[in-house]
Amino acid sequence: MPDLESAMRLRVIFDGITTVTDVDTLPNYEYLCEEIRSLYHFPAQSQFTLKWIDDENDPCMLTSEEELREALRLYKLSKEAFLTLHVFPGAPPEPGMLCPGEDCKVYRRGAKRWNKKFYHLKGHNFIARRFNRNATCAYCQDRIWGLGQQGYKCNACKLLIHKRCTASVDYRCGERGVVHQVTRQRPVAVDANGSPEMLVSDGVSNHAFNASVRDSEARNHASSPKAPHVSKSELTRKGAEDGAADLAVVRPEIPDIPKRSEQVGLSHFKLLKVIGRGSYAKVFQVEYIPTGKVYAMKVIKKEIITDEEDIDWVQTEKHVFECATNHPFLVGLHSCFQTPSRLFFVIEFVNGGDLMYHMQRHLRLPEDYAKFYAAEICIALNFLHERQIVYRDLKLDNVLMDCEGHIKLTDYGMCKEGISETNTTSTFCGTPNYIAPEILRGESYSFSVDWWALGVLMFEMVSGRSPWEGVGQSENPDQNTEDYLFRVILNNPIRYPRSVSVQTTNILQRFLNKDPMERLGCPPHSSFADIQNQPLFRSIDWVALEQKRVVPPYRPEMAGDRDLIHFDPTFTNEPLIFTPDNPEVIERIDQSEFDGFEYVNPLLIRTKDTV
Repeated sequence: MPDLESAMRLRVIFDGITTVTDVDTLPNYEYLCEEIRSLYHFPAQSQFTLKWIDDENDPCMLTSEEELREALRLYKLSKEAFLTLHVFPGAPPEPGMLCPGEDCKVYRRGAKRWNKKFYHLKGHNFIARRFNRNATCAYCQDRIWGLGQQGYKCNACKLLIHKRCTASVDYRCGERGVVHQVTRQRPVAVDANGSPEMLVSDGVSNHAFNASVRDSEARNHASSPKAPHVSKSELTRKGAEDGAADLAVVRPEIPDIPKRSEQVGLSHFKLLKVIGRGSYAKVFQVEYIPTGKVYAMKVIKKEIITDEEDIDWVQTEKHVFECATNHPFLVGLHSCFQTPSRLFFVIEFVNGGDLMYHMQRHLRLPEDYAKFYAAEICIALNFLHERQIVYRDLKLDNVLMDCEGHIKLTDYGMCKEGISETNTTSTFCGTPNYIAPEILRGESYSFSVDWWALGVLMFEMVSGRSPWEGVGQSENPDQNTEDYLFRVILNNPIRYPRSVSVQTTNILQRFLNKDPMERLGCPPHSSFADIQNQPLFRSIDWVALEQKRVVPPYRPEMAGDRDLIHFDPTFTNEPLIFTPDNPEVIERIDQSEFDGFEYVNPLLIRTKDTV
């Protein structure tokens, strides 16, 4: 989000069209009105009405400098990505009445999306769209692909660009010719790690690039745990005869991946039990009928996915699940499919309970246990970081234990892709108890937040309490708020338990350093090798650990792969039903947003298992 002292982002909606634009300075009311006039080419004397959407999703009139200041104050407090404004021609017939053309339904969450949404930048009118064929970003030259609307295209000059690259455009609309990438079909090669590669020729030097495909043609594969991350396709762009034309590209065929008609669906699964429920998803234990194997099925209602940010979140979670497949300490993906009302992720079923479950029963863990689990978590986090993914949601609830006692991280909804030492993010997100100080300070961050969260989690395992002891349990209600917790995280020193060893205390102090530049594992002064060489971990054979050749200190008791003894009966006793579909709600869903969601993982489903 832009710094409110220097810039802000407006989302302006007029006549069914949404335009996103940046303003360089904090606007006053007169400046804002002039910006709106310029954006929509209103005559100088024409009258229009501005309404902004408050934190309760209600429309409020903007008619004065004082009302604008209040809108900006709440916008800053809410940490929203945009200040949303609705523009209506003319004025209400009477105070409190609707403006001409205004419909209260547009303010409801779950209402149908606006038909068009433009991003106004340096004269470009970018519109989000899904490219059916390969497209190359004019800024970074990487391929534009993914679920939903993956990139932007300027309505005027036809420039194609990633969403993430729009802020980097340094020339105005029409100042430079548009050049597109054209690639031709070549055989698919497999590298030493088993990852498919596409070779590009016809005048272009051959470069291998990661050919994970997650678009509407759904020839997907899961990234090998050993495969190197490729951040840029390194493809040289070739001129097209007509710069305004869409790209003519033939995708390489990836063998042994079922065609769309052969992909799995709800009829291929038997629902066994409800095993979890969140604010946006329900999780079932299911049996894949063709093989009898048990999986977990995460079900998300499409009606809650109401804007591009939600689409990006679903796309990221799906991609991280794909990358995690076959990794020893990450929950991987079996398949994805959809119905008109829901999205379905079929993922590994891990039935040993989560660390929160075990902590509640044992209060705290022996240091050898905590060291073992922390080391496996380190391997999982480093795997994600090497692929430019920051996890951002490490907590006891998201660390699962399998039947042998090894751990697996799950729930990738908070992940952010494309992160590096230089390409950071500043989104305020996470579970309050685990949020790193740099997030609370509003600073840009990368992987440092994951190592901080690991420090908090290790502290909880060895001490049986939070580092922020007493917060939320005070008789003083002012000390039971998130704001108070955040002040404690930022300002209070941490009291380390005297019962733990010097080696454990030392690594906790280094992970819980409030300065990310000095924190263990964080560049430029530290690395993953520094974590491996800590005194606490020196006895660990990291290669053997990653190959699961180290015997876990504890093996959960269970009666088989379907045993739910480690799951909360509150969930497992729920009836196996879906909420009945509402035809009116389904009608409002733009189904084209979910083109390409279907996926079958060839590394988990053998040829004889496909349907």
